[in-house]
Amino acid sequence: MKVVVVGGEGTIGRRLVPALREHGHVVITAGRTSGDVHVDLTSRRSIEKMYREVAAVDAVVSVAAHGALDDFATLTRDDLIANMQGKLFGQVDLVLIGQRHASDGASFTLTSGIFADQAWPGVTGGAMISGALHAFVLSAAVELPRGMRVNAVSPTMIGDSVETFSEHFPGMRAVPMDSLLADYLACIHGQQTGEVIRAYG
Repeated sequence: MKVVVVGGEGTIGRRLVPALREHGHVVITAGRTSGDVHVDLTSRRSIEKMYREVAAVDAVVSVAAHGALDDFATLTRDDLIANMQGKLFGQVDLVLIGQRHASDGASFTLTSGIFADQAWPGVTGGAMISGALHAFVLSAAVELPRGMRVNAVSPTMIGDSVETFSEHFPGMRAVPMDSLLADYLACIHGQQTGEVIRAYG
């Protein structure tokens, strides 16, 4: 299988890519400034260019960086829209554009997050993005052509990044990376579609 991992050199990507290769897949990494090909998820033109460069693929996985924390007291509509450009609309475009480029039966695996389901200070933008991604996955699953599938993995704080984020989310239980990788692999190798894999029990 030929798999594109967007964000392949990030926290999840650098563990997911070797796991995919161990399963015998040809993996192409994509990122804004790193990877085998470059892609800016805020630009439809850049996403189109990425798909033309990699040609037909069997799976696309998005594990690009999450959006920024926000301050509700000063949060504006413009802040929310800016936060949505890559994390929401960029991932949506990976599917909307990708359906014209990917192989028959290809899968798309997006990444949302726990704040769609659990309220926490400083993450209103992220919560809106994740909730919208869940709704998109549900709807897109019945619209995609040629047997294509779409799912989302929704992690809580990741074990490999506890030191970086634990001060922002005190008391939040982390998901072990090995468990999270198994969720992504299940989306790629399985037959399910329209599902949100909640990696926080």
